[in-house]
Amino acid sequence: MNLEDYNLKTLLLAAIKSEVESKRVYEDLANRVKNALLKERLLFLAGEEDKHRAFLEALYRQKFPDEEIVLPEKTPVPLPEVDASEDRLLSEIIEDAMKAELAAKDFYESLKDLLKDENNRKMLQILANMEQGHYDILAKELENLKTFENYDEYWPMMHVGP
Repeated sequence: MNLEDYNLKTLLLAAIKSEVESKRVYEDLANRVKNALLKERLLFLAGEEDKHRAFLEALYRQKFPDEEIVLPEKTPVPLPEVDASEDRLLSEIIEDAMKAELAAKDFYESLKDLLKDENNRKMLQILANMEQGHYDILAKELENLKTFENYDEYWPMMHVGP
């Protein structure tokens, strides 16, 4: 992803906003699904996004110590948004989330190249790797959803153990 047209402040605010929105999407989805395992995975992803936000906020404060973090309503950085409206199939939302996770991976790898501090560069690469891991989790869940889009409605006790 080419980020050279943006300043670091804009990029960090876009990243923080993206993590906040991703957390909200995963929490909202977790509250809507009945499948206990899927709910657990979505809450895990929400927690991961919150950790990413915390790191990015710390990085922002390091780079801009005298400036308050004020997230823009709309960001000029082309990061995909996930439409998690209730009228969409869960599989469609997961597909959008997968695209967003890959875009986030690409974004962090590109952002890393704009920084000089080796520790921050390594941390951004770790975030990129984690976004790939989120994609992989979602890909597996999508596979299950496409096979059993509404199976938890028919067998709500499917994941209750002995």
